[in-house]
Amino acid sequence: MQPNKLLLEAIALRKCIMATYNRTAFKLAPHILYTRHDDLFVDAVTVERDGRPPREIKLGAFKLAGLSELALTSQTFETEALFDPSAERYVDTTVFAVEP
Repeated sequence: MQPNKLLLEAIALRKCIMATYNRTAFKLAPHILYTRHDDLFVDAVTVERDGRPPREIKLGAFKLAGLSELALTSQTFETEALFDPSAERYVDTTVFAVEP
C-alpha cells in the first residue's frame, strides 16, 4: 500500500502504524498529514519506540519521505489532548486530520 494511502486510512480509522524512522522502529498514532516546504509530514504520538513506551507523551513531526516499512496495525488510539488542528503550522497545509 502506498504510504499516503496507508496514513490516510490510519488517520481516518484512528489506527496505529508501525514504521521505521532514522533506523528506529516506532509504533505511531498519526493525527495529521500536512505539507511543509512542498514535503509531506505526519504529526503523530509515539506509542512505542524500539518496543518500549516513551518516557513522555508528545506529538512528534515525521517527514513522510523518512518513514519506511509502514504497516497498519489493529491497535486503535484516542485523539491526544496535545493535538490542536487549528494550530498555525497547519493553516492552509492540512491534507487530512483526525477529528478532535
